[in-house]
Amino acid sequence: MNLPNTLSLVRIFLIPVLVVFLIAVPRPHNLTAAVVFLAAVLTDWLDGRIARSTRQVTTLGKLLDPVADKLLIAASLISLVQVGRVPAWMVVLIVCRDLAVTGLRAIAASQNLIIQASDFGKATMTAEVIAVALMILSWPPVSVTLGQAVLLIAIALSLASGWLYFRTFWRSIDLGK
Repeated sequence: MNLPNTLSLVRIFLIPVLVVFLIAVPRPHNLTAAVVFLAAVLTDWLDGRIARSTRQVTTLGKLLDPVADKLLIAASLISLVQVGRVPAWMVVLIVCRDLAVTGLRAIAASQNLIIQASDFGKATMTAEVIAVALMILSWPPVSVTLGQAVLLIAIALSLASGWLYFRTFWRSIDLGK
């Protein structure tokens, strides 16, 4: 296993730690949760940069990286619903879109077709990261409201990028197989 794929796995293993600090640990640990979240985000940035710069892009990495991203965002948002910082309907839209795209990726992969994340999808992830970080920190209290506003932008980007992904999938896949 190469370093970029290992970093994606580290991101996945950081998720339960993040959830503990968001839900199970008393509120003063928001900063710790933010540090864990941002460390996980850093692994996302690093794995992509290393994979491209050292030509270590693998099929496993193309599949593992977006799954790790979706797990991180979904777990963070669901935890934030639990502590009352984000409305559930916002999370449902993002998680359902992500599950749909992951399902399409699996179907495409079964036909040896890898549809990579677009720049639109990367902008979505950036907006999600900013929104989640603001809501985790929740100080000053206005950051939760600002985080929810940024999350609305992320939802719009998410749905639009999901549509573009579906369109690319539909044009690329052989539905007769």
